[in-house]
Amino acid sequence: MAQQKATGETDPTAATEAAAPPEPQDPPEPRGSADATETRESADATGSTDSAEAIDASETADATEAVDPADAADSADLADATDAAGSADADGSADAPEPAKSAEPAGSPASAGPDEPAEPEQSAEHARSAKDAESAEPGEPTEPTRSAEPAGSAQRAEPVEPSKVAEPAEHAEAAAPANPGESAGPAESAAASESSSSAESTESADPTGSAEPGETAKIGASTDSAAPAETTDSAERSSQLPLRSGWFGWRHRYPRTARAVGVGTSVLAGALLVVALVVPDRLDRMTFQSFLRLPVELIVLAVVLLALPSRARRITAVVLGAFVGLSTVLKCLDMGFYETLARPFDLVFDWVLLSDAADWMKDSFGRSGEVLAIIGVIVLLVAVLAGSALAMVRLADVMARHRPMAVRTTLVLGVVWIMCFTLSVQVGGVTLATKGYSQFLSNRVKYVREGLGDADVFKKQLTVDAFAKTPPNQLLTGLRGKDVLFTFIESYGRVALDDPTMAPEMDKTLTAGDARLKAAGFSSRSAWLRSPVTGAGSWLAHSTFLSGLWIKNQQRYRTVTTSTRATLTSYFQKTGAWRTVGIVPGVRKSWPEGKYFGLDNIYDSTHLGYNGPYFSWTPVPDQFSLESFEKLEYGKKNRDPIMAEIILASSHNPWSPIAHTIPWNQLGDGTIFNQIKKEGTNPTEVWKSAKRVRTEYRKAIQYSVDSLTQWVQRYGNKNTVLVFLGDHQPVPTVTGGTADRDVPITIVAHDPKVLDKISSWGWTDGLKPADSAPVLGMDKFRDRFMTAYAK
Repeated sequence: MAQQKATGETDPTAATEAAAPPEPQDPPEPRGSADATETRESADATGSTDSAEAIDASETADATEAVDPADAADSADLADATDAAGSADADGSADAPEPAKSAEPAGSPASAGPDEPAEPEQSAEHARSAKDAESAEPGEPTEPTRSAEPAGSAQRAEPVEPSKVAEPAEHAEAAAPANPGESAGPAESAAASESSSSAESTESADPTGSAEPGETAKIGASTDSAAPAETTDSAERSSQLPLRSGWFGWRHRYPRTARAVGVGTSVLAGALLVVALVVPDRLDRMTFQSFLRLPVELIVLAVVLLALPSRARRITAVVLGAFVGLSTVLKCLDMGFYETLARPFDLVFDWVLLSDAADWMKDSFGRSGEVLAIIGVIVLLVAVLAGSALAMVRLADVMARHRPMAVRTTLVLGVVWIMCFTLSVQVGGVTLATKGYSQFLSNRVKYVREGLGDADVFKKQLTVDAFAKTPPNQLLTGLRGKDVLFTFIESYGRVALDDPTMAPEMDKTLTAGDARLKAAGFSSRSAWLRSPVTGAGSWLAHSTFLSGLWIKNQQRYRTVTTSTRATLTSYFQKTGAWRTVGIVPGVRKSWPEGKYFGLDNIYDSTHLGYNGPYFSWTPVPDQFSLESFEKLEYGKKNRDPIMAEIILASSHNPWSPIAHTIPWNQLGDGTIFNQIKKEGTNPTEVWKSAKRVRTEYRKAIQYSVDSLTQWVQRYGNKNTVLVFLGDHQPVPTVTGGTADRDVPITIVAHDPKVLDKISSWGWTDGLKPADSAPVLGMDKFRDRFMTAYAK
């Protein structure tokens, strides 16, 4: 044994044949003790144990702990000799006509001959072990039944438990192939390897004896097959471990459902991205056909994601998905702005309007409505951003897993898009091949550039003023001694007079107003002005009308109200011939811009003496505001002429509930309006129908016009000059999406000379301007008015 360890060249086959007793002429019955190697092969082949490797490894580790340091080197030499012997045995078995015979323990029956394969009878104990192994839980190693060591084998470092030792009859069932010329299978080699490893460890741990040459041969013959056996056992154990995919392993328990959910998620992700790319940014353009278009941007995104490696692809997918989500949010903002202002959201100037929108929600639907709206917007924002990013990542992963199909599909879609775009193919009047998303982004970039450069343009316009150097005593000389009232009627637009559903009732109101004014000795002329805004933004229209500059955004408004640019009202103040006041019931908080407009005194909603209820956004009904103006300023005796800016707010969106005129002597402190509000409509119900919205809008305009004409009839005198106009058109729900921004303007005077000075303007007699009446830009009115009344 020592010599074999030293040389490492022992022929395992020769050693086996030398150790084996002479073969009997007649083979005995196939019962008795098989050698350790055959027993291990039988256990592996039949599947009676699936964790022999784990047990042998444990026993080897135990044996190794008892090894003397002096014997450790001998064990290493033995391993080297075993590798060489195993290789020689494998080569020899491939060329030999008959397989080598393993050494048998003394006193045991000989194994079956080459032509008569043994079929030993399996013992009851072995059958029970196999049954226990089969019933073991997946992934849980079972304890195999250990075979008895042949006589003369090395002693174990630790005693083997009786339950692990099999009787000699248990090993009679051989796993050798029926044909002795065939090589042993992988399972047999694995079993032999495990037996060899165990025997080697035992020899190294035994301090008193050494293994016989035949046993060493068996060790060398089986060592070469250890690696395949380990791989096979590892694969078997891995296949038995439970899968833990999905939450709580539901994908493993419901594979069909998991597959359906996966496919559905991928389809939903694709649909979400397509919708984000093709959805219009205006509600009036959103049709079913608009979602049947093929966006070129989708093809470009697919090409980009397919061209990138794994890590870069996922990062790019997240970034692009978030960008698409942001653009979708911007489209939603555009939808809201088109519905209220008939224009897209301005990324440079319109952020301040979001707070105004929140105030409007609070005034119209209460504090709870405002909070719910804000929460809803935040949740929607997060959902859109996260959803679009996850959708892009999902599609990127799907394309990566099915790359050949994704490449072919992308190529086909690209060819289809080029053909449809070239041929201008349409579906339901909508072009199939679209690049609308790119155009949308291009327009946004254009608007941002214009917005950033608008400040310089406006500063140049701000310095141009034809009356800046005119002496005060030469200003507005044609109106000296007159009470001039500039009155804005909220949302009084051309649609109120032109719309077929509203025009008949409005005609009655204007005709009745004409009759009142004429009965009181007043005449009137009317025309059209073009407002810079529509739907909302009254302060921009007011500042445009009074400053003579086109104030189309918040930046211009802030610039002009912090400048020294004179307004129409401030020129009245500059002359010193008028007391200038402001009646602004819509102002409920500090209004520092009021000083810019040249007003000596400002009466907001808290200074009008009103103790009644709000009507949605409107703090004070128009009739009460006019009555307060009469009591606070106009009705005073021995006063100076008055120039007043009056802003009537009862016709402000949402037009529900609205007040109605009552006898003027019953107004009191406004508490009478409590009952009127209770009898009014609910804005939530009104806004469920566009038809009802138009009806309530028309009633609100009628109330404002009636209140104004009745006030002039009741309190006007020979020095009264009234200029009233609308500030902008109502929201598109009322206008039907028209781009028209015209508003009516009327000048009412008792003195005929006042109207004679504008006779050349071509305005229409009466309160209703003709369709052919002149249309003047609202920013042009200041200079034209001051020119007409300069002398």
